[in-house]
Amino acid sequence: MPTLDDILEQIGEFGFFQKKTLFVLCLLSAAFIPIYVGVIFFGLTPEHHCFSPGVAELSQRCGWSLEEQLNHTVPEWHGHGVGFSSRCRRYEVDWNATGISCTDPLYSLMGNRTTVPLDICQDGWVYDSPGTSLVTEFNLVCEDSWKLDLFQSCVNAGFFIGSMSIGYIADRFGRKLCLLATIFINAVSGVLMALVPNYTWTVIFRLLQGLVSKGGWLTGYVLIAEFVGSTYRRAVGITYQLAFSLGLLVLTALAYVIPHWRWLQLTVTLPNFFLLLTYWCLPESPRWLIAQKQNDKAMEVIKYIAKGNKKKLPLSFQSLSSEDEDGEKLKPSFLDLVRTTQIRKYTFILMYSWFTSSVLYQGLIMHMGIAAGNVYLDFLYSALVEFPAAFILMLTLDRIGRRYPWSAANLIAGGACLLTALMPDTLYWLKMASACLGRMGITMCYEIICVVNPELYPTFLRNLGVLVCSSLCDLGGIITPFLVYRLAELWHELPLVIFAVISLINGGLVLLLPEMKGKSLPETIEDAENLHR
Repeated sequence: MPTLDDILEQIGEFGFFQKKTLFVLCLLSAAFIPIYVGVIFFGLTPEHHCFSPGVAELSQRCGWSLEEQLNHTVPEWHGHGVGFSSRCRRYEVDWNATGISCTDPLYSLMGNRTTVPLDICQDGWVYDSPGTSLVTEFNLVCEDSWKLDLFQSCVNAGFFIGSMSIGYIADRFGRKLCLLATIFINAVSGVLMALVPNYTWTVIFRLLQGLVSKGGWLTGYVLIAEFVGSTYRRAVGITYQLAFSLGLLVLTALAYVIPHWRWLQLTVTLPNFFLLLTYWCLPESPRWLIAQKQNDKAMEVIKYIAKGNKKKLPLSFQSLSSEDEDGEKLKPSFLDLVRTTQIRKYTFILMYSWFTSSVLYQGLIMHMGIAAGNVYLDFLYSALVEFPAAFILMLTLDRIGRRYPWSAANLIAGGACLLTALMPDTLYWLKMASACLGRMGITMCYEIICVVNPELYPTFLRNLGVLVCSSLCDLGGIITPFLVYRLAELWHELPLVIFAVISLINGGLVLLLPEMKGKSLPETIEDAENLHR
């Protein structure tokens, strides 16, 4: 009986149909960016200080510049940055009093600047920002600053929970149904998040987006991998992720042009409704249909693909063998991920690799952000560095294989992190180049694991395997902010040393996985168990 890969060789492994499908799913990949990193722009925290009644009038009377006003009226103001006390406390004085000196107002009021009492902010804050963000609208500063962390943690918690449920749904009820449902829920939740009037409902709809968006993104990845022949899986996988990188560029440009978070949220959400049109042009995965013993429907999809590629299906491939039609349908189970020896090994190594990739990918961005640089330029650089990583993989994965470039990328990322940590700050540009090299290395790791993870699991278990393993990526996303910011208080470069250690360990573990270059996707548990032979 011919396999689906045999049939694809006849009707086109990467013809017009697959190219059209890849383009549509790349739009889905790019649309995932605002949920994954959008909080950086939605939650921008501008310079701010307590509002004190009378200060504006006094500043106008004295002819102060903004810098002079802040130096005279805000506790511990340091010009280019504000300490916690100056953000959250104010001088307890009457700025409307008569006879206040313009050269040293505090001395004229209290006689000694060091004895001026401080009070908490009672009348709100003043923000130095041309636009609005979650922080400025809901005053997520001082004692409420943790609410911004909660906002992002809800997204990662949603990713984590959704990875389990969406993966099961896609393997149990089909890729197409799952994909369309996640797109619809994500789009509706995104619009409602932009319209709700308070913080609580904003977090609720953000959590709902997290529950479905990552599962939908990975389902799209699995779907395109199942439509193409084995020789093109690497190319479509990297292209799908390049669309993710392109989404970074687009989001950065939109955030720069639209500095108001509600309008930005609507702008990046509304295009998702157009993705629902894929219902009429995107069929179900034939591999999934075959695994579910729905051979007649699988043959309809195969003929649809052949027609889209303008190829004629040979007579010898006009029907699939139906001897197993009445056999038991394979249903995915979480136990299948650990029941057999080889698949259990795949699962644990892939979980650790997803965790490592997430910690380094997000951690390096956060660590560079500690220097309080330009957020738009930082994101531009982080997006641009992903393109050479993709091109390197295009040239190596089908020539060398998956394992050795994957291990080398981990070693590059770990080595670059260690070098950056030990390099003195006086060598700024060399230190920055080393950090960018580490960023490129971990980007390569991310892209390789997205290619390899679907290749190691049988069809009926593939989506569940990808989403369960990648759930460790979300766990990494939850702990990374604490890992970076708390350890940096002990030693600024300590997070980089931790990154180096876990990445170097991962570089050794991935060599224990089977090489998948040129191999067909496994259809059964037995196929997956024999991949290492």
